[in-house]
Amino acid sequence: MLNIFTLANGRLFQEEIESLEELSKFQPIWVDLESPTIEEKRWVKQYFGLSIPEDAMDEDIEESARFYEEDNGELHIRSDFLIADDEEPRTVRVAFILNLVNDALKSKGVLFSIHDEDVPVFRLLRLRARRAPGLIEDAKEVLLKLFDADAEYSADTLEGIYDELEKVSKQVLAGEVTDTLAGEVLGAIARQEDLNGRIRRNVMDTRRAVSFMMRSRMLNAGQFEEARQILRDIESLDNHTAFLFDKINFLMDATVGFININQNKIIKIFSVASVALLPPTLIASLYGMNLKFPELELMGPGAYPYVLTMMVASALVPMWYFRKRGWLR
Repeated sequence: MLNIFTLANGRLFQEEIESLEELSKFQPIWVDLESPTIEEKRWVKQYFGLSIPEDAMDEDIEESARFYEEDNGELHIRSDFLIADDEEPRTVRVAFILNLVNDALKSKGVLFSIHDEDVPVFRLLRLRARRAPGLIEDAKEVLLKLFDADAEYSADTLEGIYDELEKVSKQVLAGEVTDTLAGEVLGAIARQEDLNGRIRRNVMDTRRAVSFMMRSRMLNAGQFEEARQILRDIESLDNHTAFLFDKINFLMDATVGFININQNKIIKIFSVASVALLPPTLIASLYGMNLKFPELELMGPGAYPYVLTMMVASALVPMWYFRKRGWLR
């Protein structure tokens, strides 16, 4: 899918392109390619003179090749963006090519973005740009606003983690935690920990990309200050992710503690039963030995009721003692 974005009266307008002739009618500042076809890549090359690298979407690209500048002035940035899906949170690699010297649009430059699936941050920026005139002025501003929206999207996701962990806290600390509930809680905690880790990785990647833009000296004074503000926002997010990791560890330890308590209750039942049944077993062993003159025969007809009474009493006495000490509660 090939989408272009043009500026008109300070607003960003989107157009979906289906042919090269249609593309030639516009002068975009942002060209977004989502899972581009070979034909769409050919249109971009013919109209803008830009060849999209074959390894643009590779996940195992070297770290040194994620941020670089070509001899012709093109800036290449490969950054990861978060998708906080409830079922499968993940990050999507997006390749940016910022062409500031372009015959198709000499004054504003053109930003090219290539990715395999729709990114929520892109939708957020499009919504903002349509509602806020003057939000974007050129291609560099588009890239900065994307990273700004990415930081805010991460912050919103962190708020969601706070809410989910609050629900888990009430389940763990408010009452009896059964093994079934503990399993559900551990699953919920694991999902939030994974999401929190992805947010931390995402903001680290955004920090690197914004720092590269600042070092490249491509930003004017206002954009440079905006980039510094994005870095400050990211730094505040680091503190929140660290706090959430501590909270997750606490809830994990508390849940495992309740699991251990439940297991100890089961072990206590077997321990009490084994101690209570030990005296009857000893009595049965003594009076059941196969001797030449068994004691039961010497004791006469009342031997068996007497021994059975002893066995029952020897079992009840330990149980009474355990109950008095409160060990059966």
